Amino acid sequence: MQSSDESPTPGADPVQQVIALPATGPWPTRDPFLFCVHHNDAYPPGNGVLGPNATLQGRVQGQDFANREGWNMYHGEAVPGFPRHPHRGFETVTVVNRGLIDHSDSLGCAARYGDGDVQWLTAGDGINHAEMFPLVETASDNPMSFFQIWLNLPRERKRVAPEFKMLWKEQLPVVEQGGTAGEKTRVRVIAGELSGARALKPPVNSWAADPRNGVSIWWGEMEPNATWVLPAHDAEFHRDVYLVSGTTITVAGRSHASGQRLSLRADTEGVIRAGGTAAGVLVLQGRPIGEPVVQHGPFVMNTSEEIREAVHDYQRTQFGGWPWPSDEPTLGPTRRRFARRGGEVEEPS
Repeated sequence: MQSSDESPTPGADPVQQVIALPATGPWPTRDPFLFCVHHNDAYPPGNGVLGPNATLQGRVQGQDFANREGWNMYHGEAVPGFPRHPHRGFETVTVVNRGLIDHSDSLGCAARYGDGDVQWLTAGDGINHAEMFPLVETASDNPMSFFQIWLNLPRERKRVAPEFKMLWKEQLPVVEQGGTAGEKTRVRVIAGELSGARALKPPVNSWAADPRNGVSIWWGEMEPNATWVLPAHDAEFHRDVYLVSGTTITVAGRSHASGQRLSLRADTEGVIRAGGTAAGVLVLQGRPIGEPVVQHGPFVMNTSEEIREAVHDYQRTQFGGWPWPSDEPTLGPTRRRFARRGGEVEEPS
């Protein structure tokens, strides 16, 4: 359902649509977003070489999505994660609440990030990368919880040079809002602006790089009965609220259960109130790009011809090849977080 371009009717319901989220797999999103998935895995202790200290018998190696014992290997053979794979024509925004991710790519760049960090990757003209989940703790469990969000690129930017940025948790702005009895909502501002706090700059070619596009990614942790006020923006913006954890939230006087997406009017103030338990709420908002979307797996373009070209280019060039000795490279046994580009190393500060 598209947001209305008309002025809001006094007393009109700000909730335009409610959709139940699937138990597994991607969640429904709207332009300019293409995809959102929540990976939430209760990994056991590690085996000393960053894999699980548990039998893999009964799992479909290389295609493990059954959530046996509360966790998956995904496409990883020895270490959970997503080994070498290509992208073209869009961006990935990976928001990690718990756990670690090892990024390695065809540009020779690498990063270990997690426990509150965000990685923003503009795939642009094409990149190969791997995202592995190293289980560094051998004496305790390795819980993992993160969102991967795909943000589309407009036609004129789909073939830009690839770029990634690290948004370290120490630098991310955090906004606190209070309830009537002092209950707190704590919001990480990953993209956009909230209550005067502006997010760190995304990659230069992102649809989010122009503030007029209003791209916002907010992760809110709400105490029981806490309130979160979403400011009014342009009528054409899409605003989607995902209740990720907790029992209920209330919007416009109606209660909504966990595991739902609420599409709200963006041109009116949205007031969210948590129920009697703490709630985790993800908000995705932005001006639609409004162009045709043709997707084939990891390629997102405007036409079928461009998809065929992407496949041909990948077969011909491998988007720069693969400088790593394994298709599922990992970056060591410690929790040290860093990003490496050429000879330069970046660390949280």
